[in-house]
Amino acid sequence: MLAILGGLGAALCFGASTLCSSRSSRLIGSASVVAWMMLIGLLIVLPVVVAGGVPDRLGTSSGVWLVLSGLGNVVGLLIVYAALRIERVSLVAPITCTEGAVAALIAAAAGETIGGGTALALLVIVVGVVLAGVVRDEARQAHDHSRRGALLALLSAGCFGVGLYSTGRVGVALPVAWAVLPARFAGTFFVTIPLAVRSRLRFTRRAVPLVVASGLAEVVGFAVFAVGARHGIAVTAVLASQFAAVASVGAYVLFHERLGRVQLVGVTLVLVGVAALSALRA
Repeated sequence: MLAILGGLGAALCFGASTLCSSRSSRLIGSASVVAWMMLIGLLIVLPVVVAGGVPDRLGTSSGVWLVLSGLGNVVGLLIVYAALRIERVSLVAPITCTEGAVAALIAAAAGETIGGGTALALLVIVVGVVLAGVVRDEARQAHDHSRRGALLALLSAGCFGVGLYSTGRVGVALPVAWAVLPARFAGTFFVTIPLAVRSRLRFTRRAVPLVVASGLAEVVGFAVFAVGARHGIAVTAVLASQFAAVASVGAYVLFHERLGRVQLVGVTLVLVGVAALSALRA
């Protein structure tokens, strides 16, 4: 039950973060959004890590998962925010949500059994991703970056999938704060500091609440994900990918976004596939 609750809690947090980031990335750029989010997260998590000290189970194996967790999440964020600058939340979020399927496949490769029903759900998701990236000629004239945005979202899904699985492995072996730390640490030292040194770290008054909200949501999201992953990485990862539904509904209500018919079918298939996969894994 904790795996399900952890995944759903993470989905709500990630969905809120996606909505906030879609607006802030258009104000200050995707790189600056990631930079500030990582710094805010690090300032929250680092004191907890320092107070807890170095865990006894920290070794070579957990160190590798820490590195993969940090790199997968940071690279994924950079790519998805680049996509959000040129594409709609209601298209990017459902494609990115296939990160749960990627993490589930990695879990299967690591020894977890995936049945026929789960394989069918994954196929539905793949078909949905393809359809969601199809842009009609008339839509392409008004929004000629749609294919590029869909491809960026798909690449981010792969990075996030690796990051999710790695975070789950860290959460199983180490305290929750250590599972949240890698991406914040990597993002701060490889994104925030270089941008600041080159005087390219942007910030505006309008972006302040959006960036702060995104940073907080990411920290809470990964914390509850790590707790859930202790009771089943694949289940928690797939359920966490439901953030797409949260972001899509939020974009419809708040931003009045619309999709073409073919894209709508694709998005629907992705969401149905993710929901079915979640039910099967649960």
